[in-house]
Amino acid sequence: MTQNGALRLAVVLAGLMGAAGVALAATAAHQPDATRLGSASSMLLFHASAVAGAALLTGHGIARQAPGLIATFGFVAGAALFAGDLVAREYAGHGLFTMAAPTGGTTMMLSWVMLALAAAWPRRVA
Repeated sequence: MTQNGALRLAVVLAGLMGAAGVALAATAAHQPDATRLGSASSMLLFHASAVAGAALLTGHGIARQAPGLIATFGFVAGAALFAGDLVAREYAGHGLFTMAAPTGGTTMMLSWVMLALAAAWPRRVA
């Protein structure tokens, strides 16, 4: 897949994350105790914006390509694990797998660091 294709896919995933985040927020607003759904919504909404931003930074060369793409898709994977685990706990009564939410949270934190590093060290111009 080309860089443009990967970045386009990232923006599509960001849109889906945003839509899922809004849907979870609406669901949480209509349930008596939906703290997990509210947290899942927040992670998806915040990181949908992060995915779009990281994709733009990478596409415009502000963030180095490889680490920028790793950060971009790390946000997607981390948010999916974190939110998916909380939603599964809410509706199925159990998580996705042991340590799914902490793994997702750690992945998101590492993605933020990766994005910072991708922007801190500019590409060498030959």
